Formats: sequence, C-alpha cells, structure tokens
Amino acid sequence: MGVTFAPFNIPFERRRQTFCVLVWACLLPFCLFLNLLCLVNPLIWPLYIPYVIYTLRNQAPALGGRPSPWLRRLKFWKYCADYFPAQLVKEVDLDPSQNYIFGYHPHGIISVGALLNFGTEATGVSAQFPGLNIRLLTLTSNFHIPFYRDIILGMHVNSVSRHSIEHIVNSGPGNSCVIVVGGASESLYAKPKQADLVLKKRLGFIKLAIKNGASLVPIFTFGENDLYDQIDSGPGTIIRSIQRKIQSYCGFTTPLFHGRGIFNYDLGLMPFRAPLVSVVGRPIPVKRNPDPSLEDLKDIQEQYIAELTRIFNKYKDTYAKDRISDLRVVE
Repeated sequence: MGVTFAPFNIPFERRRQTFCVLVWACLLPFCLFLNLLCLVNPLIWPLYIPYVIYTLRNQAPALGGRPSPWLRRLKFWKYCADYFPAQLVKEVDLDPSQNYIFGYHPHGIISVGALLNFGTEATGVSAQFPGLNIRLLTLTSNFHIPFYRDIILGMHVNSVSRHSIEHIVNSGPGNSCVIVVGGASESLYAKPKQADLVLKKRLGFIKLAIKNGASLVPIFTFGENDLYDQIDSGPGTIIRSIQRKIQSYCGFTTPLFHGRGIFNYDLGLMPFRAPLVSVVGRPIPVKRNPDPSLEDLKDIQEQYIAELTRIFNKYKDTYAKDRISDLRVVE
C-alpha cells in the first residue's frame, strides 16, 4: 500500500486548517489524559474531587445546557470548517414561533458535519435560522468526562435523553434540537460514496415529536461518509458480530476506520478533505398527540423518509456525483 506524502510547499492557509482540525481531533484524548494526571496527583485532589462530584450531580446537559456564544463563534471553528469545506444549505425559512426536532443523516464515523454546522457558528446556523435556539444532542456518557463536558456544553451541545428533548421543545417558541438519528449502529455502514441509513426501527424521535407537537425536519449531509475509509465488516462477518456485542455492552460501536495523516494523504486518524454539505429540508408538520398509535408513528415516518429521499435525489447530482449507490434504508 503506497502512502502519498504532503509536499513542503503547502499554502499557510491549508496548514492552519489542518492544524485546527488536528487540535479538535485531539480534544477528547487530551481531556482524558488531563483527567488521568489529576487522578495521580494528590496535590490537585482538593480541587479535582469537588469538580468531579459537581459534574456527576449537575443536570445542565438535560436542562438546556449553558451555551457560550464566544466559544461557538471562535475563528478556530471557521478554520476547521474550511478544511473540508463545510456548508449549510437551507431550503425554506422556519417559523421561529414553532419548535422543531431536526433529524441528522447520515451518522458517519463521528458526525463531523453535525458538529460544525450546528455545534458552532462556523457556517452561520443562527443567521440562517433567526429566532431558533438549536441544540445539537449527543450521548449522555460524553458529559461524564470532566473538562470535555464543559467544552461541549459551551458549544450548546445537550444530552440526547428523552428528558432533555422534552425539556428543550417545551421551553418556549423556537427551542429546537438536532438528533443524529442513525446512532452508533449507522456508523458501521459509513463507507465512502454510499448512503446507507438505519431508520426503519427509529420511531422514538418521531414519538417524541408527536407527543410534544414539534415539527420534524430532516437533514442530509453529503460527504459525511467520505471523511474516513472503513474496513469491510458486513452483516454476518466475525468483525460485525464483535462490534454488535461491544455495542450491546457499552452503548457505542467500534468501527475499524482510517483517514489521512498530518503529513500524508492516505493513512492516519485525521479526516480526509471532502466537501461537507448539510441540506436542511422542509418541515413535516406534526399534530400534538399525547398517546400516538403505531399507525400514527408509521405515517409520520413515511413522510419523513419521503422528504429525506427527496432531498437526496434533488442534490445528489450536485454534491454526490461520484456516488456508487443512492440512498438506502438498510435497517
């Protein structure tokens, strides 16, 4: 396997973009390392232990969070977005007097497009949707990591728990959230030039939308699956069996993937430079119903999948010219 190394005469702008993405990619490992240093240094315990207790008891991730506009608007995120580059495209204006649950697709390996487009102001989400207070949601376990939790809280990221979602959409007009619907299972299907979605059994977010009267808005991000290569682990293989067992015990999957390196284009854990275009579709109106039937859920799901498919078919020849398959709902 050949490895192509980056030339020395790379423009400064591209080097800066790569450096910023590297810092972002190392953020979680750095926070884990920082916690380890605090654990082995007794001199820090008088400060560290109360802080850890506070993080375990604090309910901010499920109660709307505590966003930092300064953090979300850092120029750093614009450099990260320009690395790919990332872009946010809206089809229609959304009424700020309503509440929305956005469904993000596909999950990819780590949902980079969701973070840049909705966890920061790098692509101007607040300007594109004035009057909406949009939170990106992630696994509750991410808020159990001291230091890291405070960073993502500042980015207006909240917990994806039922309590968190209901709190958001019932906090007044315009309060909305973004859910990466496919979750951990869908990351196993994240392969370049493909768009395989885990959606058939995903009725929980639809039920929450109906019970709370929040309109559903599908989002499809072209390029999300192109950021990493993944070792083939199709259904029925030993690798997939092991991955499913890890998921059942730990709540997350372990896709075997690679990207590019800092100084080469073929091998490493940095994402490839691939355009990321998140297209926000038309809202699907939902009538509030505290006890929706399975038929109600299926009806809204059909409308949701139809709108998601329409988005893909409309833009696929613009943003996915080299695709090897069209959008498929595989699970």
